[in-house]
Amino acid sequence: MDIAYKQLVEDEERRREDNRKVQLYSRTVIALITVVTVLLVSVAFYNLLTPRVSSSQPGPSSSFSLPQAESCSDPCTIVLVESIPEGLEFNSSTTHPSIFQAWLNLMAEARSSLDIASFYWTLTNKDTETHEPTAYQGETVLKELAELSGKLSVRIAVNKPQMSSQKNDLKLLNDSGADIRVVNMKELTSGVLHTKFWVVDKKHIYIGSANMDWRSLTQVKELGAVIYNCSCLAADLGKIFEAYWFLGESQSIPSPWPATFSTLYNKDTPLQLPLNNTRSNVYLSSSPPSFCAAGRTPDLQSVLSVMDDAESFIYIAVMNYLPTMEFSHPKRYWADIDTQLRRVAYEKRIKVRLLISCWASTQPVMFPFLKSLASVYDPESKLDIQVRLFVVPANPRQKKIPYARVNHNKYMVTDKVAYIGTSNWSGDYFVNTAGSALVVNQTDSQSLEPTVQSQLKAVFDRDWSSAYSTPLTQHSDLKDFC
Repeated sequence: MDIAYKQLVEDEERRREDNRKVQLYSRTVIALITVVTVLLVSVAFYNLLTPRVSSSQPGPSSSFSLPQAESCSDPCTIVLVESIPEGLEFNSSTTHPSIFQAWLNLMAEARSSLDIASFYWTLTNKDTETHEPTAYQGETVLKELAELSGKLSVRIAVNKPQMSSQKNDLKLLNDSGADIRVVNMKELTSGVLHTKFWVVDKKHIYIGSANMDWRSLTQVKELGAVIYNCSCLAADLGKIFEAYWFLGESQSIPSPWPATFSTLYNKDTPLQLPLNNTRSNVYLSSSPPSFCAAGRTPDLQSVLSVMDDAESFIYIAVMNYLPTMEFSHPKRYWADIDTQLRRVAYEKRIKVRLLISCWASTQPVMFPFLKSLASVYDPESKLDIQVRLFVVPANPRQKKIPYARVNHNKYMVTDKVAYIGTSNWSGDYFVNTAGSALVVNQTDSQSLEPTVQSQLKAVFDRDWSSAYSTPLTQHSDLKDFC
């Protein structure tokens, strides 16, 4: 019995020891699995939340530890381009190539692809039910685009057409081989796709105020920028286009956006590149915020940041300026930009100039808000906000052209920065509507080349001092101007 009992005890001890070993082994395996799982999840979240540039795209490496300005060695060339309405003449040497010629140049450069983000399409007389000789430029652009659509990849992201006449050009281009996606912004955000830009061969871009409209070439005053041979910047603008392209198919906004839409370039870490042999910091902003993937500066934040960085002056040229949600019901006050202008004028004694358009479609409610801003003027207190109205004159024939004869510019220039956008300045355009902007800072330049900022300032000075510009006073009346 003693031997048997002893044997049983020894067997029990061996069994317990074996169990301890098994438990220890199990805990070790579980711990290892847990560590590996945590590491994999961490890597996945890092990849999701960290802005990266695809290795297939030109430009800087995607690996980094802390945010920093990225550089690009492309020999980028930037050209300001304008549409000057028929009959508008300036007593000034400040001139730039036409947007019409810029679009022709971009199509001539295209070898593989052309992506266009646009609000609407009315490039022919038929579209506007007119018989205008000046529609020739728009009709030429449409013809060239149709020919291009049969030779290479042409993609168009467009706001959902509101009228049947806005579908004619798109049908022609689609029949010619272009791929078209309609973005139903009304359902997505209650806004519109107001953006106006081109991306050619993933290395040339156009961005500015001009719509795909023959009037934008000959009957409306427009301003934009063309940048050639700049694959780094074109790839980044291409990401904004890809977002529209995605939304045209999905009709729902992802949250968060997949990492492929994210960017390294923003107001805090701009892209460093040579523009016209001039050292430059550049980034692209976008609206509405729900369309901004990781790393992208929302357009409103870009506007406020540019104003905050100014040290001596802020010059603004936009068609509409309203501190309201212009299209909301019920009415809503929206003072983000208005408050910033008053703040920098008071706290930093910044000189503020606003050149606002006045035409047949100007809303009367805009006047009291502009007069309120213009009242912040007192030389003794060093308060200097001034407002002028820009009127594009029209002869009897030109008056018959619908929605024409207006200064449609959408830019801002300070002592440091050139900002060229696609949005009017009321709340809807920054909260609900799709827009984009190019922001260029060349203050560190040692180059003898004129900066984009100095060229844009010259445009503003020309327009501000022209015969088409009139100071707004407390006694100004809408019907006296527009």
